[in-house]
Amino acid sequence: MDVGMQMVFTSHGWQGIQDSQVYDEELRLALLADELGFDVIWSVEHHFFDYSFCPDNTQLLSYLTTKLVNAEVGTAAVILPWNEPLRVAERISLLDYLAKGRLRFGIGRGLSRREFATFRGIGMDESRERFDESAELILKALDNGYMEGSGKFYPQPRAAIRPAPMRSFADRLYAVASSDDSVESAARIRARMVMFADRSWDHRLPSVEKHRARYLELHGAKAPPPMTCDFCYCTTDAAQAEAHASRYLGTYLDSILEHYEIMGDHFKTTKGYAAYAEASTSLKKMGKEGFLKGFMSATSWGTPDRILQRLEARRDLLGSFELATSFRFGGIPYEEAEASLRLFAKEVMPVVKKWQ
Repeated sequence: MDVGMQMVFTSHGWQGIQDSQVYDEELRLALLADELGFDVIWSVEHHFFDYSFCPDNTQLLSYLTTKLVNAEVGTAAVILPWNEPLRVAERISLLDYLAKGRLRFGIGRGLSRREFATFRGIGMDESRERFDESAELILKALDNGYMEGSGKFYPQPRAAIRPAPMRSFADRLYAVASSDDSVESAARIRARMVMFADRSWDHRLPSVEKHRARYLELHGAKAPPPMTCDFCYCTTDAAQAEAHASRYLGTYLDSILEHYEIMGDHFKTTKGYAAYAEASTSLKKMGKEGFLKGFMSATSWGTPDRILQRLEARRDLLGSFELATSFRFGGIPYEEAEASLRLFAKEVMPVVKKWQ
């Protein structure tokens, strides 16, 4: 089973922290994760706000390819509506060359109204159509070496992708899939399904099953295992684990609620986000405390034994999965984040890597 580390690049929760310190700490953890045997280093794409800021994960990962010794790199994810398809195909082909074919390509369509509002001329209610059109253009270009299209949003005269793509991304394509239409889209393009540990896995199971069923129906083959993205706090002290995890995850949850306006009413009137409108209604009923309880029940925190027990329960429910873990979030001091990562790598990772 593959285990990766995901860089989030957040400053929410640290008083007076500079952006340069955010990057220094995330990159230090990434290099340490490579040294300790993690399989892949992932980077998000987000813009403008304390919640998360990495405006170009392909540029960031291009830098990391010169530093990493063992780990692969992955985009988690390139948000297609915010990027021109031709430029994405070029950047991904170049990054794959620099990474010597060790790139995992993750894509998504975006959820934050605040981010969409800052990109002029890109409506959030167009995100599904833009994603689908862009994904088709990019994936074909990475397969055949040129891009050409006459779609609604991205009419593109034939253009060669240089450097030419090294090999197909058919077996290393990932797509964030939380809503039903995103699950359908991921299955259609043969992407591995990516989910965040922000709610109970019992609640997630129907989406995983739908992805598997649609993948088999569309392609006559079994779907690849999903990837689950966790926020991890690992320590030997059980009492400290619960107190500190609750504090850091609670602070991170505050940033989620602020950034995505999860409990807002705008999802009801935004095309393509009906699933989030329903989720918003449910979250309003349970409140922040209920949301935090669900968050903490889903993600990886505690002693190594507790984390392993929770991951085993997830495997029993979902079947095989890949794991991507974030260790820096919610105002956690760097020393604690590093200690958490080291302990996880020493006592949790060797066990889960043996899982088939």
